[in-house]
Amino acid sequence: MANSVQVEMNPNALENERQDEEDQREWKKYRRYPLDVDPDQGDKSKEIMLCDFSRPHMRAFHCSWFAFFVAFFIWFSIGPLLPEIRKSLRLTKEDIWNSNIANVAGTVIVRFILGPLCDKVGPRVLFTGVLCFAAIPTACTGLIQNSLGLILLRLFIGVAGGSFVMCQYWTSIMFTKEIVGSANALVGGWGNLGAGVTNLILGTALFPLFKEIFKSNDNPAEAAWRTVCIVPAIIAFGTGIMIYRISDDCPKGNYKELKEHGTMQEVNAVQSFCKGSFNFNTWVLFIQYACCFGVELTMNSAAALYFHDKFRLTTEDAGTIASLFGWMNLFARGLGGWASDVLNMKWGMRGRIFAQFAFLLLEGALVLFFAHSDSLIGAINVMVFFSIFVQAAEGSTYGIIPYVDEEATGSVTGIVGAGGNVGAVAFALAFRSESIDDRTAFVIMGGTIMFSALLSVFIIIKGHRGILCGKDDEENKRERGNPRSFGGH
Repeated sequence: MANSVQVEMNPNALENERQDEEDQREWKKYRRYPLDVDPDQGDKSKEIMLCDFSRPHMRAFHCSWFAFFVAFFIWFSIGPLLPEIRKSLRLTKEDIWNSNIANVAGTVIVRFILGPLCDKVGPRVLFTGVLCFAAIPTACTGLIQNSLGLILLRLFIGVAGGSFVMCQYWTSIMFTKEIVGSANALVGGWGNLGAGVTNLILGTALFPLFKEIFKSNDNPAEAAWRTVCIVPAIIAFGTGIMIYRISDDCPKGNYKELKEHGTMQEVNAVQSFCKGSFNFNTWVLFIQYACCFGVELTMNSAAALYFHDKFRLTTEDAGTIASLFGWMNLFARGLGGWASDVLNMKWGMRGRIFAQFAFLLLEGALVLFFAHSDSLIGAINVMVFFSIFVQAAEGSTYGIIPYVDEEATGSVTGIVGAGGNVGAVAFALAFRSESIDDRTAFVIMGGTIMFSALLSVFIIIKGHRGILCGKDDEENKRERGNPRSFGGH
């Protein structure tokens, strides 16, 4: 009898035991995922499926690049309009470059702040806040009356550039280390594409359309540039609201929910920032990112004006040509991240660092060629290849960053991202100077980039082999042997 009773009770006991185990499991929003994940890396996805929009991994991937694309769209919306703004307000070269500097300088501080805040509150809320805030000054472009007004307006619009931190942080916490280089590069590249689209849509399509709308006005060109930026402002505000409602902060859910259920510990933003800033590798990458993304920001502000002035092109034609630089983001940054991942599989971190060195070196050499291109066709061709290596270097940079300090990923992302804006300010100062012509400014830029490539030998990450010294630990050797997946349905 006793045995019979014991047999009958066993199923209930087992069920209760399973329930107890379920209750003890950590809370998370999703128990099952459409993609193959690695539980040892916080349920990060081990694959990138480009045609998949499922939550949380691929939804975050697509929200990340699209929101950053829109941020770039408003950040540089004034760029293709500068020739007309200069004419209407009678601005000098110094006035224009002061506004370009303000456009990227304001983002430096914002990126420093947003990095540790990502570690604390997650990327989704910050993305929404930045886009909605930056949409307001963008819509006020038509209120500019003088150079000071242009500088202040572009300073506030520059807040949109801080969204890069959330863009890279989001995919860094959604995808495993084996494929994070490709993930970060793709969302960053497709986001940066917004700059090229801005030149094309604002300068070549919407500006002529608005001139036609205001053709009965005494000055249709001025009326057009004063109203056209309302379009990107509306798009940015709507995008900010949308991503807040349809996406998740990390694979397990939103940071606020995870903290409420005790799954995630509270993060001290100041401690996170200090931890990331005290790492020597952070500052080497800061300089190198200044010499790739800083170059891209400079070209986004200057390219249309450069071709307009040097080759005497119309505003529309100069905008179309300048857009080619941004259009390379369609694949070039992704190419850099992919190359970093592939070389990581063969040679570990040493491979990622070598990719960084090679892309920066080639980028610098092509800038020097661009400086001496005196024909329109030659300048366009060199600019295209120069752009490819600029963006490939950006992709390889963010293939390295997730390894620098896992506990302060947001802070490292923000600091290095700020380096891009510091580089843009430094290069803009050279172009702004009346005593330095554009060719000399490009030569200075090219030489600085090639020097930054040499700094790759000083990147030494604990547990990983560098170019000249260090060694991989056993865990990292095994990691390199893991399969990776990249494709679509």
